[in-house]
Amino acid sequence: MPSSPRTIRTRALVSMTAMVALIAVAGCDGDGGSEQGKASAKPSAPAAPSDSGLPGSLTAQKLNWSSCPAPTAIQGTGEKPGDEWECATLKAPLDYAKPKGETIDLAMIRAKANGPGKRIGSLVFNFGGPGGSGVSSLPGFAAAYDTLRSRYDLVSFDPRGVGESAGVTCQSDKQIDASDSVDGTPDNDAEIKTAMADARAFIKGCQKRSGTVLAHVDTVSAARDMDLMRQVLGDDKLSYFGISYGTELGGVYAHLFPARVGRAVLDAVVDPTEDPEQGSYGQAKGFQLALDNYLEDCAKKGAACPTGGDPAAGTDRIVDFLKRLDKKPLSTESGRKLTQDGALGGIAAALYDKESWKYLTIGLQEAMQLDEGNLLLAMSDSMSGRDDDGHYSNINAANAAINCVDDRQRYTVTDVQAQLPRFRKASPVFGEYLAWGLLGCTDWPVDGTTDTPDVSAKGSAPILVVGNTGDPATPYEGARKMVKELGEGVGVEVTYKGQGHGAYNSGNACMTKTVNAYLLDGKVPTGGTTCR
Repeated sequence: MPSSPRTIRTRALVSMTAMVALIAVAGCDGDGGSEQGKASAKPSAPAAPSDSGLPGSLTAQKLNWSSCPAPTAIQGTGEKPGDEWECATLKAPLDYAKPKGETIDLAMIRAKANGPGKRIGSLVFNFGGPGGSGVSSLPGFAAAYDTLRSRYDLVSFDPRGVGESAGVTCQSDKQIDASDSVDGTPDNDAEIKTAMADARAFIKGCQKRSGTVLAHVDTVSAARDMDLMRQVLGDDKLSYFGISYGTELGGVYAHLFPARVGRAVLDAVVDPTEDPEQGSYGQAKGFQLALDNYLEDCAKKGAACPTGGDPAAGTDRIVDFLKRLDKKPLSTESGRKLTQDGALGGIAAALYDKESWKYLTIGLQEAMQLDEGNLLLAMSDSMSGRDDDGHYSNINAANAAINCVDDRQRYTVTDVQAQLPRFRKASPVFGEYLAWGLLGCTDWPVDGTTDTPDVSAKGSAPILVVGNTGDPATPYEGARKMVKELGEGVGVEVTYKGQGHGAYNSGNACMTKTVNAYLLDGKVPTGGTTCR
C-alpha cells in the first residue's frame, strides 16, 4: 500500500502541455456587482444566512490583488503567470464553529473579464483532486475558457489544506521518494507489514507537520470558504465550474447555500452516493474500460502497438509486464527506478485524455520492448506532483487529509483481502491497487464526518451535470446519480459520448456550445442532451 491513499480518482487533470513536456523529458520523439441571467431566475428556497455569522472583518475584507509569482513547489510546477493574472489572499476561519477565532490564508488567482459582453461576475473554478492547486492550474487551462472570460472574471484558488492555503505536508521529498519503493499491492504478510509501517510513518509525519489543520480541511469547510469568497468578490450568486472532485465540492455548496447558486457546471462527476469502497470499485471498472478502449485503438496500428493486435490479450500482456516490474523495476536515465506502482500511475495518467494515448504507446514501447522506464516514470510523476528537481507538490498529502476527514469509513487488511477477488475481476490491471488503497485512512488521527456527502439542493437554480461515457476516473453513472441527489428541477444532465476525464475540454463543439450558452446566456439545455 502506498504511503498515502493515492486513489486514482482523486487526481487533478493532467494538461496536454504537461504531457508534451514529459515526452521531451523522457527523450522521446473586477470587482463589482453581478448580472443574474435566465439560468438563475427560478425562485429560490430560503437558505441559511450566507455568511453563517462570520464577522465583518472577514465578509467585508478587501483583497489586495497584485501580480502573481511563479507557483511554489508545494503548489506544483508551472511558469509565472502572465500580466493578465492577479493573485491575492483571502482570510477565512480555521474552524467555522469558531468564526471569530484563528484564521487561515487562502491563495487566490484571477484574470479579469475582457469583454466584449457585459460582465456577469466571477466564475470560480475547482479542477479536482482533492489536492489540486487552482492557483497553479487555472493559467495553464485558461485558453480553454477564453470565451467564458468575455463575461466573467476567471477565478480559482487553493482549497484549504492545498498548496499555499495552509497546505498539509507530511514528508520530505526524500521520504516520499523512499516510500515509492514500498509495494502498493503487497503479496505476502511481510510486504503487508512493511506497507502498514510506511503508512503509519506517513500519518505520524502529517500530525507532526500539519496537526493544527487536519481536522479543518473537510469539503464542507471548503464550500463555506467559497461562499465567503463569493461575498468578498462582490457577487450575489456563485457562478461555478467544478471538475472531478470539484463536482462534489460544488454539490456540497449547493446543499449548504441553494439560494446562492448562480450558474454552475459540474463536469466529470463524482458519484455522491458511493462510499470509498464503492467508489474505488467503480474506478477499477472505469479505468479498465478506458484501458480496453485504448487497447482496441492500439491494436489497429499493427506492429507499432506494444500490446499486440488482440485487445483482450493486451490486458494480459500489461499484467505480465507489471508482475515483472514487481520483481525487478526498470532503470531510467535519472537513476530512479520504474516500479510496478510507478508504471500503474503512468498508465493511468495517459488514460485521462484520449490525446495522451499516443504517449502511452511510446511509454509502453520503451518499457516493454527496450526495458527502459523513462516516459512511464515521467507520466507517473505528473500524477504524484513531482517536478524535475525532485520536489513534490502537496497533492498527495492534501488528498489524504481531505478524504480522511470527509469519509467516516475505516477499512482493515481483512476487509481488503476479502474484496481483492472482486476488484481483480473488475480490473486485472488496476483492481488490486485500488483495493489496497482503501487502507489509506485506516489509522488517520482525525475521525471522518460523513458516510457520503449530502448534495440535496432544493430551491437551487439549475445546475449542469456533465457526464462522459468513457471517463475512467469518474465513471459516467455518477452524473445521473448526482442529478437525482441534487433533487427535482435542479440537476440538468448532459452526456458526452467520448473518451477521457471530463467533457468540456475535450474539444467537442457540441459540448462547448452547450456549456457556453448556459454560462454566458443562461440557456438551460434540455435534460438528457447528448453530444457525440
